[in-house]
Amino acid sequence: MKRNVREQDTDARPVIEGRLPSLHGYDTILLASPIWNVQAPMIMTTFTEALDFQGKTVHPVTTYAMSGLGTTGRDYAASCPGATIAEGLAVRGEEVKDADTEVEAWLRRIGLPTR
Repeated sequence: MKRNVREQDTDARPVIEGRLPSLHGYDTILLASPIWNVQAPMIMTTFTEALDFQGKTVHPVTTYAMSGLGTTGRDYAASCPGATIAEGLAVRGEEVKDADTEVEAWLRRIGLPTR
């Protein structure tokens, strides 16, 4: 938790090792992460700023303890210029193992296939 607070306080961009994926050929992107201190870990900003989300639809997906989607919608809108930030899904961390029905309902709502 201390590292996360330090990274948020300094607006850090942790380094991602390895090659980033190409988003070419994808119209819909699910950006999944935990929520730490109301926002996604700063490495998610490193990731989103490094890729071209122009014309893509982005759905935030989070696990959380207290803050749901937190600020992911606003944060991804800022770091994914040209993307449409659409309906996200937030699942309480303690409930992830039992979230199948919730996840499948959300996937149907946003028009993505289930299993």
